[in-house]
Amino acid sequence: MRHRLAIILPINLILYALCFTVAFLLRFDFEIPESYASLLWECLPVVLLLKVAVCLGTREWQRRLRYTTLEDALYVSAGAFLSAGLIFPLNLVLFTNPAIPRSVILIDVLLSILAAGLLRSGARMFFGSVYPRMINQDRKRTLIYGSDSSGVGILRALQATSPEHRVVGFIDSGDQKTKSLVAGVPVFSIGDDLHRIVQKLRADQLLVPGSLSGKVLRKLIESCQNLELTLHVIPAVQEIVAGRFKMSVRDVTISDLLRREPAQLDMQGIRDYVTGRCVLVTGAAGSIGSELCRQVLEFKPSTLVLVDQTESGIFEMEQELKSVVPAEITVDYLVADIRDQDAMDQIMDDFRPELVFHAAAYKHVPLMEKNPQEAIRNNILGTKNIVDLADKHGVDRFVLISTDKAVRPTSIMGATKLVAEKYLQVKSTKSSTHFVTVRFGNVLNSVGSVVPTFRKQIEAGGPVTVTHPDMERFFMTIPEAVQLVLQSGAIGATGDVLILDMGEPVKIVDLAKDLIYLSGLKAGEDIDIEFTGIRPGEKLYEELFYGSETGAKQVHDKIFCGTRNAIAYSTVVQDLAILKNSLEAHPTESANTLWTIISRYVASDDSTEDSVKIAA
Repeated sequence: MRHRLAIILPINLILYALCFTVAFLLRFDFEIPESYASLLWECLPVVLLLKVAVCLGTREWQRRLRYTTLEDALYVSAGAFLSAGLIFPLNLVLFTNPAIPRSVILIDVLLSILAAGLLRSGARMFFGSVYPRMINQDRKRTLIYGSDSSGVGILRALQATSPEHRVVGFIDSGDQKTKSLVAGVPVFSIGDDLHRIVQKLRADQLLVPGSLSGKVLRKLIESCQNLELTLHVIPAVQEIVAGRFKMSVRDVTISDLLRREPAQLDMQGIRDYVTGRCVLVTGAAGSIGSELCRQVLEFKPSTLVLVDQTESGIFEMEQELKSVVPAEITVDYLVADIRDQDAMDQIMDDFRPELVFHAAAYKHVPLMEKNPQEAIRNNILGTKNIVDLADKHGVDRFVLISTDKAVRPTSIMGATKLVAEKYLQVKSTKSSTHFVTVRFGNVLNSVGSVVPTFRKQIEAGGPVTVTHPDMERFFMTIPEAVQLVLQSGAIGATGDVLILDMGEPVKIVDLAKDLIYLSGLKAGEDIDIEFTGIRPGEKLYEELFYGSETGAKQVHDKIFCGTRNAIAYSTVVQDLAILKNSLEAHPTESANTLWTIISRYVASDDSTEDSVKIAA
């Protein structure tokens, strides 16, 4: 800092001296009378000392020249007027015969603002445009998608941190042609023929903001492939703050391709039921459970209790969170099984949670087909334990994480989750606890999901295996899903089944092709795709609504509320008792018992024969 001041102070003193001298020259038409010439040399040191004092007060010299902003310009102006305001009274005391002409003081103000502004803008231009060209002649000619605040933010970030990029144009999303400039960079419309723009500007790459929706990004990728234009993503501010990405140019990820428009969350509503409360999360080491813990911490609960049967998973969560948890929040890491009623009863009694997120479940479809009894024990009876204990211990709000596979299930996993939904629904009629179910489809990059499997197959050189060319699924990123789960907990009434808007379904084969492309390879040339046939329990497409939920009420721009046909409490309790008894028999008998019960539930919920699939 001392070395910076040693350079900046003399420069500013010279500028201020020149401005004051030129102000005298202008006032007297460049012929200063002898008496006023003597006054100039007499008052110049005093004026300079006064301006130095004002600059120190406004911290003018702590504001770096290369990052000059409008705020800095305002401080320069304020400092100049403050100096003038102090010179006027000194003029009456120190310089009376003759006094400094008032017009000289006003001219000096304008010249000082102009000189300081030119110095700052010149420094910014040098470091932003001239200096990068001097140190790096081989810069990438870059286009930026969008000339709004996100696009301009990317430009500023590149100018400040990435001199190897030279921005040659903005690409606007609208079809209307434009000839405008933003920060000196021309703006083109996507409707102007992207091929012509790329050729004209000799562009090497296109940068897009990380907040761009997957639908738009897919179209841009297709266009860039045809033009041999490299496409990269600049992470959104939220991703940087959350620590998912650093502030740098990065490659497109599969999450980018499936991202939807961000949901507008009622942050105050979420705070009202999370902040200052004791929150318990089951399945806290899983994909959804762990992200729930991360996002819940942002709303500052008094206590967060993580429960999972996986010791290694709980240990990893402890290592991750212990360095980021504020001192005022208590976090407890517990290894326990939701099927162990006594252990869970003790946990509920010790911590007295006010809010429970129940994410613990077996979710692997083909594996549960071979282990139906374990699916029943964990997904049904384990859920019953947690629901009953929440009622017993006076939990205020309980949120069950369900799945689209519970809609007209063809798998053991989906069937067990439907029974869990039903028990939660009937329990809500007998309890003061606020019970809400949240149903959604697949999440990207969850443990055992298709995306990590495809990545491993690509790394091994292929082939990538897809069950069927027409198989499609709903996908959502884990952070997106958890945000909407938190929102659902805030707006859902007791007994509600809230269904998340998953956007358009994606064909699994298209997902495989996207991952191969993002790995820098070509499907069919570098990596083969093989179709292996539908596995036990799978169906070609998933659904989010039952027939009785047709025309479900939209309670949020990304959340629907399904209307469920009522089933008697005694009926569901009896069904669970039958399922529990079936565990003593052969697994096939348990599965048959489950399907007998499920057939009644599906018939009750299906008031129409048509499947209802949600689309964007």
